Amino acid sequence: MTIDTSSGTSTGATLTTRPSFRVQTLVAHDADEQARNLDGWHQTYDQLTAGRFVGGLTELSLDHMQLFVETTSHTLRQTCEVQKDAYWFGIPTFSTPASGIGRIDAQVIPGDALAFRPGGIEFELLTPAGFEIFGVVVKGEVLRRYAADVERVGLAGRLPNAQVVPIGAARKQRLCTSLRRLLDDGAARSTPLSSVARNHMQASVLAALFDVGALSAEQPAALPARARRQSIVSDARDYVLVHRDRAVGVPELCERLHVSRRTLQYCFQDVLEMAPATYLRAIRLNGARRDLIAASAASAASARSVQDVAAAWGFWHLSQFATDYRKLFGVRPSDTLKSASGGERLTVQASLKH
Repeated sequence: MTIDTSSGTSTGATLTTRPSFRVQTLVAHDADEQARNLDGWHQTYDQLTAGRFVGGLTELSLDHMQLFVETTSHTLRQTCEVQKDAYWFGIPTFSTPASGIGRIDAQVIPGDALAFRPGGIEFELLTPAGFEIFGVVVKGEVLRRYAADVERVGLAGRLPNAQVVPIGAARKQRLCTSLRRLLDDGAARSTPLSSVARNHMQASVLAALFDVGALSAEQPAALPARARRQSIVSDARDYVLVHRDRAVGVPELCERLHVSRRTLQYCFQDVLEMAPATYLRAIRLNGARRDLIAASAASAASARSVQDVAAAWGFWHLSQFATDYRKLFGVRPSDTLKSASGGERLTVQASLKH
């Protein structure tokens, strides 16, 4: 994480030339400085109310996506433009004062709505004092491919045709909570995300946009027959077990099984009464548990550590693996390894006595 309180300079970089993973937190004491701090945008901020300006920005840059939260202390008029073949979703938070909720191109952004603009087109924002807004910028090519491969819909006709998109207060609150969590998790990391983890994070943001209605989707088709639903769940489990050395995400499963994300979710909910990601993570955790138990029976020369087992099952973030493992089984992975080893020693000692 980078903390920068000096004058920011825009590099003019695009989503395709940014580092594959970067998190930075910047503090500005001038509106122009705040405008420059947001990478890849062409924009100008005019401060309209008196007083010393303070602005904050936490930005997460991924391969083809930019996620940020921005706070500004004073009323601003902003002219903004994101790069071509990209799309911006702006989500003002509920911490914004009720007396002023912001406008885009003179249109009020209600508390139950978000703002949307395509790249290459300048737009104007009028934001009140004490304003906070989340922003998602995604490359058009990536959004189109995700829509086709994961949601199984064409993007044409599904993009908003207005600057203001009502999504409902409850959905908006869930979206803000999800985006804040992603930014907090990114800022807390001491090491860069793997390519797999970056892809998962980008897909989770896009899924959230579809789920809240920021991108319209067709009414879900009729569920497959029960035998087909069970087959989809079984095929998903088999695929994850074959590729156990990495975390297979829902988007990859959709592509491999030729089903939409919603169909996959419906099948898992109907057959197992849980979400696909939850079940597939549990399958990998159970596999790791069995390997930890089996590791105790191995000779000293071929002994395996918790880290070895975790990596073999695609858990590369050891502390997260330990947290998930303890949540599911009630004990730490190291406790399983020690307990199993202790049980093995008792068995050997009992055998020797006889």
